[in-house]
Amino acid sequence: MSSIELKTHPLESVSSYPVMAPRHEEIDLIGLLSTLYAAKKQIITITLIFVLCGLAAGFLLPKKWTSQAIITPPETADVMELRRALVNLTILEVDTGFDAGTLFNLFLKKFESQELREQFLARSPYVQELLEKGNVDKNELYRAIVNVAQQFNAMDNSDPKKSDKAPFSSWTLSFTAPDAQDAQQVLHGYVAFITADVKKEVIASLKNAVELKIASEKEHLALDTINLESQHKVKLERLGYSLQVANAAGLKAPVYSNGQAVKDDPDYSISLGARGLTEKLKIEQSLKDVAQMDASILKRKQVISALQAVNLGEIDFKPYEFQMQPSLPLKKEGPGKALIIVLAALVGLLVAAGTVLLREMITSRTHTESI
Repeated sequence: MSSIELKTHPLESVSSYPVMAPRHEEIDLIGLLSTLYAAKKQIITITLIFVLCGLAAGFLLPKKWTSQAIITPPETADVMELRRALVNLTILEVDTGFDAGTLFNLFLKKFESQELREQFLARSPYVQELLEKGNVDKNELYRAIVNVAQQFNAMDNSDPKKSDKAPFSSWTLSFTAPDAQDAQQVLHGYVAFITADVKKEVIASLKNAVELKIASEKEHLALDTINLESQHKVKLERLGYSLQVANAAGLKAPVYSNGQAVKDDPDYSISLGARGLTEKLKIEQSLKDVAQMDASILKRKQVISALQAVNLGEIDFKPYEFQMQPSLPLKKEGPGKALIIVLAALVGLLVAAGTVLLREMITSRTHTESI
C-alpha cells in the first residue's frame, strides 16, 4: 500500500499584518467636559452674542395688545322702545320680523363684515393722522387698512364638546393693536359703529315695511272705491227701472201699507211703491262720496292715516348686552423679554458647545489619519 506523503510547511508569521485596534464605544464625558472647559472663553463669547441678539429681538419685535368684550343677546330693557314700535306696527298689520335673536345675529354678521371694517378704519383718527402727513401711497394705505381689519375677531364661546354648557349664548369680540389703549378704543369705537349701522338698517327696514303697507292699503282702497262706485251705479239703474215698473203697475204707495200681499220682483223691487222708490233714488243720487257710507272703506282710510303718522326716527335700542365692556389689556401677547433672552442664551450655549466639540472631533480625526 503506497503511502501518501504529507509535506508540512511552517506557518507564515502573522506579525506582518497590522492588527486593528479595539474600538471603544464608550463616551468619554470627562474628556468632553475638559474640551468644553478649555474653550470656555469662546463658549461664553458666543453665548453673550446670542443673548444680545435676543435682547435686541425683545425690543424690536412688534408689541401686540388685545382688547376683548363679551356680549350676549339683548335683554328686554335693551329693546323696549323697539318692541313698543313693533307692537303698534303689528296692530296695523305691518310685517316686521325683528326679535332679540334676529338683532343679535344681524350685529354679529355686520361685525364680521370686511367692508364695514374698512369703512370704519378709513374714518378712524390714526388713519386720518396718517393721511395728514402727506406722501402716502393710496395702495399702501389700503393694504395697511386691510391688514388692520384682520385684527378684529368674533368667537363663539359655546363649546359643543363640554357637557356643562352655559344657559345662554355669548360671543367674545376682540381687536389686537400695538398699543393697549388703541386696542381698547378701536374695539369700543367699532362696536359703537356696528351698533349704529344695525339701528340704521333696522329702522330703514321698518320704514320700508310701513311704506309698502301704505302703498298696499292705498291700492286696496282704490280698488274698493271703484268697486263701490260700480255697485252704486248699478243700484241707481236698478232703482230707475224699479220706479218705471212701479209706475206701470200703478203702485204709488208701499204695497205693505194697505195690507196687500204682493210677490216682489227679484230683479226690480217695487215693494216701496213709486213714491218710496222716487225718494230712495233722490237720496242715492245726492251721495257725492259713496265711500262715506261703507265701513270697510272708512276703516282702511283710518289705517292709512295711522301708518302715515308712524314716526320711527326716535327709536333707541341695543342689539346686544355687554357681559364685559371692551377691556384695557394688561398683558402683552407673545413671549416676554426675559423668556426671549433665556431662550437665546440656551440656543447660544448649544451652538457654542456644538461648534467646539465638532472642531475637536475634526482635529482628532485628522491627527489619527496622519499617524
